[in-house]
Amino acid sequence: MLHVETRRPLRLLRALAPAVCLCLMLALIPGCGGGGAKSSMSAKTTTTGQELIDLQKAYDQGVITTKQYEEQKKKILKGD
Repeated sequence: MLHVETRRPLRLLRALAPAVCLCLMLALIPGCGGGGAKSSMSAKTTTTGQELIDLQKAYDQGVITTKQYEEQKKKILKGD
């Protein structure tokens, strides 16, 4: 028969085993990221008016051509 002192560590080990297993599983879950597929979301941080103002400035400064200005203006107004 085991001494009382030898049973305590066994009881402690049996009590902690599920918690240790749970911690290990939770630590490994983030590594299962779906096979490397990346997903992202973006939010528009500028208003349509601000985009048009910036576009106008670029055109006025000669940074973009009239054709580029018109194309970008259509995109902005369309909401793309």
